[in-house]
Amino acid sequence: MIRRTVYFTGEVQGVFFRATTRDIAGSYDVVGTVRNLRDGRVELIAEGESEEIDGFVSAVSKAKRGFIDEVTSNNSDATGEFSGFAVAL
Repeated sequence: MIRRTVYFTGEVQGVFFRATTRDIAGSYDVVGTVRNLRDGRVELIAEGESEEIDGFVSAVSKAKRGFIDEVTSNNSDATGEFSGFAVAL
């Protein structure tokens, strides 16, 4: 189990990015959150097996490819703090 924090940059706010991400998460064995940041980026935190997170992030990137300019991420140890996947406010 790992934790991956992903930042999406571009026109990623106001385009149903968070709702789409939450919906896609239901197809993967991941838990975590997605939220808008004040600087205009979207932050996605996902915990699960690396392969599941890879597929999840790839699916989100594909679904919202027209709005994303850049994707950056980093991995760390899973914390186990999440019980599901939700939009964070």
